Amino acid sequence: MGGHDTGWRLAGLALAFIAGTALQLHERGLLPVAYYAAAILAGTLALAAAWRWRRLFVFALLGLAAIGFGSAGWRAAERLGESLPAELEGVDLQVTGLVASLPQRGASGLRFRFEVEQAQLDGQTVAVPPLLALGWYAGFHEDATLSPPQQSLGAGQRWRFTLRLRQPHGNLNPHGFDYELYLFEQGVRATGYVRDAPSPVRLDTAAGHWVERLRQRVRNAIEAKVGDPRAAGVLAALSVGDQSAIEREDWDLFRDTGIAHLVSISGLHVTMFAWLAGVLIAAGWRLSAAAMLRLPAQLAARWGGLAAATAYAVFSGWGVPSQRTIWMLATVTLLQALGRHWPWPLVLVAAAVVVSAIDPWALLQPGFWLSFVAVGLLMASDTSRGVAHDGAGSVEAGAWRTRLVAAGARLRSELRGQAVATVGLAPLTLVFFQQVSLVGFVANLVAIPLVTLVITPLALLGSVASPLWSAGAWVVQQLSAGLAWLAAWPGAVWTVPAAPGWAQALGLFAAVLLILPLPWRLRLLALPLAVPLLLPQPPRPPPGQLELLAVDVGQGTAVLVRTHRHLLVYDAGPQYSRDSDAGQRVLLPLLRARGERRIHRLMLSHRDTDHVGGARALLRSGAVGELMSSLEDGHPLLALAPLPRRCEGGQAWTWDGVRFEVLQPPAEAYGRGRKPNTMSCVLRVQSAGGASVLLTGDVERDQEAWLVASLGAALRSDVLLVPHHGSKTSSTAAFLANVQPKLAVVQAGYRNRFGHPAPEVMARYAWAESTPVESVRCGAWHWRSWQPGQGECERDVARRYWHHVPPVQLE
Repeated sequence: MGGHDTGWRLAGLALAFIAGTALQLHERGLLPVAYYAAAILAGTLALAAAWRWRRLFVFALLGLAAIGFGSAGWRAAERLGESLPAELEGVDLQVTGLVASLPQRGASGLRFRFEVEQAQLDGQTVAVPPLLALGWYAGFHEDATLSPPQQSLGAGQRWRFTLRLRQPHGNLNPHGFDYELYLFEQGVRATGYVRDAPSPVRLDTAAGHWVERLRQRVRNAIEAKVGDPRAAGVLAALSVGDQSAIEREDWDLFRDTGIAHLVSISGLHVTMFAWLAGVLIAAGWRLSAAAMLRLPAQLAARWGGLAAATAYAVFSGWGVPSQRTIWMLATVTLLQALGRHWPWPLVLVAAAVVVSAIDPWALLQPGFWLSFVAVGLLMASDTSRGVAHDGAGSVEAGAWRTRLVAAGARLRSELRGQAVATVGLAPLTLVFFQQVSLVGFVANLVAIPLVTLVITPLALLGSVASPLWSAGAWVVQQLSAGLAWLAAWPGAVWTVPAAPGWAQALGLFAAVLLILPLPWRLRLLALPLAVPLLLPQPPRPPPGQLELLAVDVGQGTAVLVRTHRHLLVYDAGPQYSRDSDAGQRVLLPLLRARGERRIHRLMLSHRDTDHVGGARALLRSGAVGELMSSLEDGHPLLALAPLPRRCEGGQAWTWDGVRFEVLQPPAEAYGRGRKPNTMSCVLRVQSAGGASVLLTGDVERDQEAWLVASLGAALRSDVLLVPHHGSKTSSTAAFLANVQPKLAVVQAGYRNRFGHPAPEVMARYAWAESTPVESVRCGAWHWRSWQPGQGECERDVARRYWHHVPPVQLE
């Protein structure tokens, strides 16, 4: 009984520390450092009191919660203190340092981490963050190639660059990827790019980071040996952790078949490596009597497996998921070495404490929860008590029967484990990603042994015997062919909208209930509990009303207009590089999370890439019902559209009581060779209650004058999408006097090269008494016609202390 009570107390203490850490992660802004120091001191005193008076266990709980809160806050304050000073943004800095990571190559250039040794501005030393995330771009055009200096860039080299830096700033959208948290967790407090003038200078070829240099040598050798670049990318990802080597199409295939976790260096690979190394070490250890006398084989296998897994994690890039796994394995190994036979929940919680103490922000990562829940489910569902000795292993029955029974038991165990992981993790996958692969069970049955026991060892051993890379590439090709066949099945991927918090909690509880070894009568309760998560009903505007979401896509335009039963997408955001665009990175995940299975009409205002850059991804998704645009005949996007139409002034339609009216361009404007901005489709949307929105594309002053002359006061709208992102060429005083917008929405990128929005333009909006809504400060902006007010900014709703707060006035 005493041991049972001790276990519960230890679990409570561990959870208290994790809860305190999690509480700090939800702070909107950091407190003064003295408050966190006081929390640590108070927590220590509470622990001392609880140790002195054992009945005051609640003091121990509060003490550890305070220590978790204070330690995470202290570390966060230290990291924020390394931020780039605002006055150093956007100026030319001469920076000397080391290439601290394996350079990742994309279609537009290189990306890498840079460890700063010295930084100067106009010959004077200045302080910049110690670790930078840099890009060295080759160009946006399809025929752009890497220059000789770019081709020579390698890990561990010392360079002197001319850089332009800025504080980390990412797009912030509902249910979207938090880029600023990603950089914050890695300790990167500034991003930037390399300037080609003055020319970068390589100072030392091999100055440090020998592990990174070795990784690059192996990656280069794989690319030289393997003719198929797609297979070479998978081998490079599994051996040296270069995930950028995997093609975008392959990532889509791996996600759709539920094996994406297998082709990145995850906890599974590290754990399997530790297990395999442990088996080999134990076998070799037992061959030496002297070794056995000094250290038992089982203990040698545990520590040796941990050492081997650590080496593999370091060689493969020492990514955050690998680090978390190493800390988990180290915790379990240490407990076993100390002879602590803790129950599995206590072991898991202890590992979680170690991970969260080393990396508090891991608690916000899906990989953390997927890893721990997967292990916990497998442990909780284990009903095996060993193989019954019913005579199958007797001498009379024969040794072959023993092996056959053991093999069958192991096969059943593996199948059951895979089923448990698939069913148990499905709700968590839906919570984090709003999709789950229905063919994932079959795909993982084949892919897990192939990737972990065949492809990964071949990828690693190829460093010693390069022909093994060719064998590994052949296996990758066969696996990819099989996955493509599975992905082509109807309904291979099931997507759902993001469910509310209570539905997510019920769904997770249902998964646990279904997996636990309980009577089936109790397990059947999981089905009704899971329904709200599996079939959520996303909220829709009432008939006659509309909601608008101005998506944060950086320097570009993308707006969702939703009525009761219809969705219009106005523009599709920019193309970020030759291999990345807003459609694939932002819009499709956002639409999936919102439960938008169909875009009834996609309107592309004009052909500029900051407005149509993401359209290809939307059109190829099959979700677009109709395309309306001012694109010229023969534009490549028209060939992808199911029902392409021109937008012309005078067109109008009504959806669910909401009126849509195209105001510009006039029909006669087509065929005149006008520049794209002047052909922007202008759309006015008005609810049954009179609330209205005016979407303007990149119209300029001449088009504004034409609209004023044609429509006058009929332009009046509550919300105005500021023309041309706030350019000096638009937003004339006469136009604003007729529109009289209450809210002026500016979609522009942080520190964009065009200077949008221009200060004089914003001054005109202030004079017109329009409230500005700028995406750099707001993130995505949500507005509802039936709820009068200023709308909701995602940067206000989801504010956390690591989120960038831009200055009020950009230079």
